[in-house]
Amino acid sequence: MRFVDTNVLLYAVGRSAGERAKTEAALGILESADLVLSVQVLQEFYVQATRPTRADRLSHEQAVLLIESMALRFPIQEVTVPLLRSALDLAARFRVSYWDAAIVEAARAGGCSVILTEDMSDGQDFAGVTVKNPFTSRRTRRRRG
Repeated sequence: MRFVDTNVLLYAVGRSAGERAKTEAALGILESADLVLSVQVLQEFYVQATRPTRADRLSHEQAVLLIESMALRFPIQEVTVPLLRSALDLAARFRVSYWDAAIVEAARAGGCSVILTEDMSDGQDFAGVTVKNPFTSRRTRRRRG
């Protein structure tokens, strides 16, 4: 199973010509059946997708329909007190923000070994949960690693 972070969802609804490749990649990812989301990701998606300063802003109604659709299609990991505690421990252990740690722990709780995001370091391993940036080319990844 793979965990999808907010930026993948935002690129999937984006209409910016300059980010067309990322939009296509995000849409391709969302066609997969092995994905998990979290309540945190859906909350962040709503806030960012409906932000008044966003050029390709969604209406409240559009964002709600998309969230409801995703909640029917994919497993959604809830934010619980045990998840909060695990995230706090991970944030201290790996010296990352609480929000990144909550994503990692939601992925772990959802049975995922991979997080698809561009917001953390590609290839970083958080004790069995690995970050993969789905928007970098294989050629770029080879050069870096």
